[in-house]
Amino acid sequence: MRRARIMTGLAALALALVAGAQAGAPQVQGAEHALFDAQGYRTARYRAPVQADPAPAAVIGLAEALALEPGRDALFLDVMPVEAGVRDPATGVWTLSTAHLTIPGALWFPETGRAPVDPALWRALETAVRDARRAAPDAPVIVFCRTDCWMGWNAARRLALRGIANVRWLAEGTDGWHTAGRPLTAATPVAVPAS
Repeated sequence: MRRARIMTGLAALALALVAGAQAGAPQVQGAEHALFDAQGYRTARYRAPVQADPAPAAVIGLAEALALEPGRDALFLDVMPVEAGVRDPATGVWTLSTAHLTIPGALWFPETGRAPVDPALWRALETAVRDARRAAPDAPVIVFCRTDCWMGWNAARRLALRGIANVRWLAEGTDGWHTAGRPLTAATPVAVPAS
């Protein structure tokens, strides 16, 4: 009887793991499991190696990303958080205590890679994507943060799950771009006024 219950439990666990893999959710165990929400988004300690597939978003290789001109060939979205800065809730303007460098031509939407995500910040990012798509319907959307950062992964996956086509996650982010010899530029966060 006990063995039958154990076998039934193992079968249920196997089915749950298969279902999670099909949904694109990262497969984690033990203490790491507490770092993810029910939808598979990382919720804490975002700076860590990322080996999960961001499906339905796709991964874009660094060489392919370097061949694109941000703002012309693709919409590049930086989701790096603001370090020690604050956003005025009325105006939406960020006050930074630390400068942030990004890929030239990218739009910086800080904090939109968090889970849970701030609804106002997320709406602003989605609006920017939809506006860009009106001008260039087939242009890829390249989402990034830094190397070993789950925020880019979270945001790319969330955009794709929300019905945005051709979303790509640049795993190497600004670190890879800079290491490849490309310049970075001082970023200004997109202001998101209170709705």
